[in-house]
Amino acid sequence: MRRAVAVRLSALLAAGALTAATGVALSSTTASAATGGVTGYATQNGGTTGGAGGQTVRATTGTAIHQALCSRASSSTPITIQVEGTINHGNTTKVSGSSCNTAAGVIELKQISNVTIVGVGNGAVFDQLGIHIREASNIVIQNVTVKNVKKSGSPTSNGGDAIGMESDVRNVWVDHVTLEASGGESEGYDGLFDMKDNTQYVTLSYSVLRNSGRGGLIGSSESDRSNGYVTFHHNLYENIDSRAPLLRGGIAHMYNNHYKRLNESGINSRAGARAKVDNNYFEDSKDVLGTFYTSEAGYWQVGGNVFDNVTWSSRSGDHNPAGPNPTSNTSVSIPYGFTLDGANCVPNVVAQTAGANKGLKVSDGSCTPQNPDPTDPGPTDPGEPTDPGPTDPPAGTNLSLGAGADGSSKASGTSYGNVVDGNTSTYWSPSGSTGSVSVKWGSATTVSKVNIRLASGSGTIGAYRLLNHDTGAVLATGSGAGTVAFSPASLKKITLEITNASGTPRIAEFETYAS
Repeated sequence: MRRAVAVRLSALLAAGALTAATGVALSSTTASAATGGVTGYATQNGGTTGGAGGQTVRATTGTAIHQALCSRASSSTPITIQVEGTINHGNTTKVSGSSCNTAAGVIELKQISNVTIVGVGNGAVFDQLGIHIREASNIVIQNVTVKNVKKSGSPTSNGGDAIGMESDVRNVWVDHVTLEASGGESEGYDGLFDMKDNTQYVTLSYSVLRNSGRGGLIGSSESDRSNGYVTFHHNLYENIDSRAPLLRGGIAHMYNNHYKRLNESGINSRAGARAKVDNNYFEDSKDVLGTFYTSEAGYWQVGGNVFDNVTWSSRSGDHNPAGPNPTSNTSVSIPYGFTLDGANCVPNVVAQTAGANKGLKVSDGSCTPQNPDPTDPGPTDPGEPTDPGPTDPPAGTNLSLGAGADGSSKASGTSYGNVVDGNTSTYWSPSGSTGSVSVKWGSATTVSKVNIRLASGSGTIGAYRLLNHDTGAVLATGSGAGTVAFSPASLKKITLEITNASGTPRIAEFETYAS
């Protein structure tokens, strides 16, 4: 970055202090994956479906996210992880397993595939903690905020990138997210959305990138030209110094984005890159398109863009802006269908749709934001949380009544039998924050759903596993209390294993159901 953004940020951050203090950033909107599913280049190369068709689990800590990944049958078993709350260094530890490769201090999606991470309920905020996608494919990240990830200072995470992809990554859809920093490189931050070392078929849609020295890049150096096929649409880039984005080789498609206060440069197409730039709105910015900081030229095809109070520098040396009257110097063929909003309405459409906790609204090209269709949730929709609460049990007979119970780590004064007695005023507790309790029968019993009820004064279950105790197979993973369904299993003993908790959980009832 040519200069820090700290001075320019001061007024914006002061204005945002009240929002942060009052928690306005976490709206009460409940979200699931958006209607219509994936768009742009992420539809190519076989498409991007994330965890569609797999199990849905809930996580309120980074450790629980890692636990969900590690509890899968394999590294490619589909899973949707619904996230709520603040994910930070304090609650994100390494979890080991044959289906994962995680690390502390970062959400690590490494050497895996078929995963959706979606913010739900009051929202998901990854605070000073980045999301790292490496040697992975078919990943969906939706409706989350990632902020203030640093590469220097303390704490550091993910090389300073809010979302970073590298090393043979394929098919990633990032949608309705908010990516924020609080300065530039001199303040310890790097890029908001980076792709390098052979990352292809990516879409960033309906998202906000703001208050950073660097918006993002495709390619880590002039020689890293194996990346590309990236779509950016209906995003807001606001108060960014440069790299909105930087393209080194490859092809990118930018349409219906709102670029506001790009302070030094914007779309930097270089090293043979080709950018198709359609119906975007550039406002109060400088040198929004061109080849900058290199002698190795890039190319662009432009059409339908609005340049509102955009200034252009003179061409000199390695600084080659496309303006003041940008014209196309290449042509780019786009293999997927798309519908353009008129550029003049882009600021309004993007303001209503882009970012986390906006209700996942989208545009159909009519300049009028559309709500997700509840009757057609799309291939990555995890549905509503499977947690009806203690007053709304599943239908059918509770098979635990009359069954036996045992376990480990029993706290003094509690009984295993309390989880099968139908009395929510009695409970079992582990001796600390972890432990297990089981329901058992004399003969094989088919179970496909359980309901975990907590007693008054209970701590919170951060992460758990449901095990077929006969075989050791993991039936389900999750966090908190409530109902979880899984494929029917015939067994003599089912175990609830609590692997993480805040405080001491009090399990009032461990209910089991055939359907």
